[in-house]
Amino acid sequence: MPVYNAPLLSIDAKETRRYAGLQKAVDFDEEKILAACEDARLMAAPKGIWEVYDYDCENQIIKSAPPCTIQGQKIGQHLAGCEKIIALSATVGEEVEEEVTRRFNAGEYSTAVIMDAAATAAVEQIADGMEKALTPKMAAQGFAMKWRFSPGYGDWPLEQQPELIRLAHADKIGVSLSSSLMLMPRKSITAIIGLYRKQAETAPSHSPHGCAMCNKTDCPSRKQ
Repeated sequence: MPVYNAPLLSIDAKETRRYAGLQKAVDFDEEKILAACEDARLMAAPKGIWEVYDYDCENQIIKSAPPCTIQGQKIGQHLAGCEKIIALSATVGEEVEEEVTRRFNAGEYSTAVIMDAAATAAVEQIADGMEKALTPKMAAQGFAMKWRFSPGYGDWPLEQQPELIRLAHADKIGVSLSSSLMLMPRKSITAIIGLYRKQAETAPSHSPHGCAMCNKTDCPSRKQ
């Protein structure tokens, strides 16, 4: 189970603004966003972990021990044609969210919201970094990667989060679930990436990605 420990050198201020729902607030003080990004970066403890499994795309079965049957039509379509999957988890740790809670409790609402958004941007960056690190490794084995897909996307039920925790060995980097299936620390993710054979420059068709697949078109964090 490879572990990812790359440092977090910066947090994307533009993504932080988006997650905070401030895309249209053009007059909002950019310095506050940059300060929250730096505070979050200094408190973050970025870690990631992954594992590769064989996959039966006809029956949506991950050939782990014990095997896992993936529920949901959308994830099944997304992984069509894949021979293997990567189960991964990433986190920025607990200290950032503890500081967000402290700021809320102290009435520092705006900085708390922005720091929370910065932590979200940070964990997505860690996952993106893992994908970049994995791409050449998988290519060397003849595989290309689909974009990562998490429980809760489309019709993939959150009730399968415990299986993702098991498959990714997320407990090894301190990620667990609450009784309501919330990831702990809260700024953590689990996801699956499909691996398909690259043949004659053809690839399975990709379904809409990220915000493009969500029906909530009035979401303040929707990518423009």
